Amino acid sequence: MKEKRRNKLLVEICGILLALLWISPFYLMIVNAFKTKNGIFSNVLGIPQEWTFENFKQAFIDLDFVSSFGYSIFISVASVGIIVLFSSMAGYALARNKSKLSGVIFMIFVAAMLIPFQSVMIPLISLFGQVDMLNPVGLIFMYLGFGSSLSIFLYHGAMASIPVSLDEAATIDGANKWQIFWKIVFPMLKPISVTVMILNVIWIWNDYLLPSLVLDAETATIPLKMFFFFGQYTKQWHLALAGLTIAIIPVIIVYFIAQKQIIKGVTDGAVK
Repeated sequence: MKEKRRNKLLVEICGILLALLWISPFYLMIVNAFKTKNGIFSNVLGIPQEWTFENFKQAFIDLDFVSSFGYSIFISVASVGIIVLFSSMAGYALARNKSKLSGVIFMIFVAAMLIPFQSVMIPLISLFGQVDMLNPVGLIFMYLGFGSSLSIFLYHGAMASIPVSLDEAATIDGANKWQIFWKIVFPMLKPISVTVMILNVIWIWNDYLLPSLVLDAETATIPLKMFFFFGQYTKQWHLALAGLTIAIIPVIIVYFIAQKQIIKGVTDGAVK
């Protein structure tokens, strides 16, 4: 009994240390965002002696937050919307069709998750450049391609918890495949849909590499704008850290609102 308590205490201590290690960058970012320029260099780790919100006001203006936030919202919402739309239908079709071809197609999607973006970066940008699609719309289609593999994998796993007898009963009642999916199956996939949405929103919202290759300064998203912002304010860390704090607030809010659905959805897609 004493050994179990000792092991439990050791695990708890390790967990606390890991949590502090993980939180420390956020602490440094947020605390120093409220300091003046001299306050950061005089005491990096300590609480600000003089709290100021001027950093956030200046960063909000210089970051052109309204424009970059609008493009981030548009690209994220549109990309996630079409990913959920196509991935849910593909996952349903592959799960209900037990043929060898559907199994091969599903394995291709699973294998596609292992392909790094860097290996297809140059031909992808070259191809979209030839058809004049290096813009926010073209970026949305790229996200559809890169985000579909994991999303289809999760939907395919979640379909195992929905009995085929529901489809058969709806067919007897006169429903077609389209009605069966959207009116019966898709509403039951709400937890995994929320998971797919949140995982893709976090990825797309924070993505820098792909937008940097596709978008220009006028249509830049928040991460891309932060790159230019840091290039301009590398010596003014109080403004740069305030800009970073503003940039991560929307994702943190969305995550905390939907964290229960994320955990449930991942469990449904991976275990069942």
